[in-house]
Amino acid sequence: HIRDPKARMQAVWNYCKSKMICEPDDPKDENDGGDQDEPKKGHGGCGAQQPLIRKEGLKLFVQYKRGKDEDEDVKSLQPDKRLFPPHEVYTALKKISDSDLHLLGLSIDYARPEWMILTVLPVPPPPVRPSIAVDGGSIRSE
Repeated sequence: HIRDPKARMQAVWNYCKSKMICEPDDPKDENDGGDQDEPKKGHGGCGAQQPLIRKEGLKLFVQYKRGKDEDEDVKSLQPDKRLFPPHEVYTALKKISDSDLHLLGLSIDYARPEWMILTVLPVPPPPVRPSIAVDGGSIRSE
């Protein structure tokens, strides 16, 4: 267990960056679990392929690596790269559980990942906004 949150996040990143498939749990055997006092806990993997997420400007794109067994015809029909819209990013970040946030080294009370996406843009009221100088040098208040 790494105590420093930054070092823990780096260790998780180093371990996970090469994982391209969400590995599913092993099938359970009735005979295997009988002798053990504590049953083996699964990690809940779904078996889905994990995309590469790339940033271009302010947009995020997801890319799926194609397997070697896929046909050329299938490759031409399915795009390799697609836009990852902000609402999908927000919902993905919102699904991260509190226990996973703690394991990643993030604070549950102060640093939830979905809070890092602006959903409401604060605008100060007109009396508080700064004055704007127009072409002639006169000051204009909005």
